[in-house]
Amino acid sequence: MMKLLKNLINAESTPKKGELDAAKTIADFFKKTAIDVNIDSWDKNRANILAHIKSNSQKPAILFLCHLDVVEPGQTHWKSNPFQATEKNGRIYGRGAADMKAGTAAVAQAIVQIHKSNIPLKGDIFFLASAGEESDSCGIKRFLKNYKNIPNLTAVIVPEPTDFDVVTSHNGSFWLRIATTGKAAHGATPHLGINAISSAKILLDELENFKSQYLTKGCSLSVNTITGGNTINIVPDYCTIGIDIRTTIDQSHQEIIDKLHQLFEKIKKQNPDFNAEIQIIRDVNALQTDNESQAVKQFLSTVAADKPIAVSYCTDGSFLAPLNVPVIIFGPGNPQLCHKADEYVEIKDCEKAVEHYKNIIMKFLT
Repeated sequence: MMKLLKNLINAESTPKKGELDAAKTIADFFKKTAIDVNIDSWDKNRANILAHIKSNSQKPAILFLCHLDVVEPGQTHWKSNPFQATEKNGRIYGRGAADMKAGTAAVAQAIVQIHKSNIPLKGDIFFLASAGEESDSCGIKRFLKNYKNIPNLTAVIVPEPTDFDVVTSHNGSFWLRIATTGKAAHGATPHLGINAISSAKILLDELENFKSQYLTKGCSLSVNTITGGNTINIVPDYCTIGIDIRTTIDQSHQEIIDKLHQLFEKIKKQNPDFNAEIQIIRDVNALQTDNESQAVKQFLSTVAADKPIAVSYCTDGSFLAPLNVPVIIFGPGNPQLCHKADEYVEIKDCEKAVEHYKNIIMKFLT
């Protein structure tokens, strides 16, 4: 399994390079034990991979939902090459080590070991690793659009890094790009133009109060990108800000859009030159699995956990919730290390995860 994890890290499945190499790495691993596997690739380097172990179908199936992509390493200096897996002091370092290639490798290893054991299964195992979870969720959307034979499922298990906490609820992810527009002019005569950056500043000031006024408790709003202007001697006629809003199950995404439009109208009354437009970049609903469901109770018992928790990040599990199946997030790795420099996972946790996933399969499918 550790070799698989290292190879997955080395595959460098960033938005620029794509997920195809990572998908091929997993496919090769499964094919060694004759597990049915299929790669769905598009746009030259994007990919999903689906593996399937059949049973006598006396019980509903379980689906392990992973993602292949990772975020870029960022500008912060790494102590080692982020795309050359490094083993040191009982840890594996590299981009994606925790998020979520450790969980992916552990699930794959557990499935292979169950398959080799020839234990009769009463329910099928599906393993899906998708593209674009960190950006636009294009992989899971493509899977749901193209895969017409989704079986009856008893649970969806998402092996994201939770430090072995059982997560059954998480926030939604609502990414907006707001563009303010103005009128270009020579930098020597700024009074002849309309400065789009100045308009953006007005909006940024107003957004300080937007969260407390219009977002429900538990939501967050963070302005994480800003781009405006072309050269120093031209008044900018265009500026964009990127907003990351994390929503609760009670927060309507459409209501946020409506309230922002009302805010634009308020600003325009006070500043007639103000103009702004909204583009939705990502729209993922919050997840709330019923903690009283039989699947959650079985899961807690299997991994010896007291109770499930809720988290502020989101997963592609939200896209499968409409299937009316319990979605449970559980995996190795510290979630606080995600998207940071020198990301790592403890080797002992990877080994522990394999045993957990094997026990989960046995509990649900035998």
